[in-house]
Amino acid sequence: ALDCEQRVAVAKVIKKWVVGYLQKTAFVVEHDFAMASILADRVVVFSGTKGVHCCASAPLPVDTGFNRILQQLDVTMHLDPRNGRPRVNKRGGQLDSAAKKAGQYFQFTEDELVAPV
Repeated sequence: ALDCEQRVAVAKVIKKWVVGYLQKTAFVVEHDFAMASILADRVVVFSGTKGVHCCASAPLPVDTGFNRILQQLDVTMHLDPRNGRPRVNKRGGQLDSAAKKAGQYFQFTEDELVAPV
């Protein structure tokens, strides 16, 4: 099993290899926001009612897509300043309220995520 820093490093290598070297497109379904934000250059957002209907968005820029997903979930995230890892903000807390007011549910980039050197 890979720890968080190893997963980030692997994601960066995969993206560099597939997109940079092979110049191919990969469709990746990933549950980890750190991994997904590193691997993605576009995001498709699914919405609807479970078991009833589903709509898929056109491919969106990563920050736009992740903001839309988190807004649907009513969840905001930030990077932990101590370790650089993504963290969910406490619902109704200071960071959560400020992020929602700014409309920025997702506020970090691939370069901000911690990876081993």
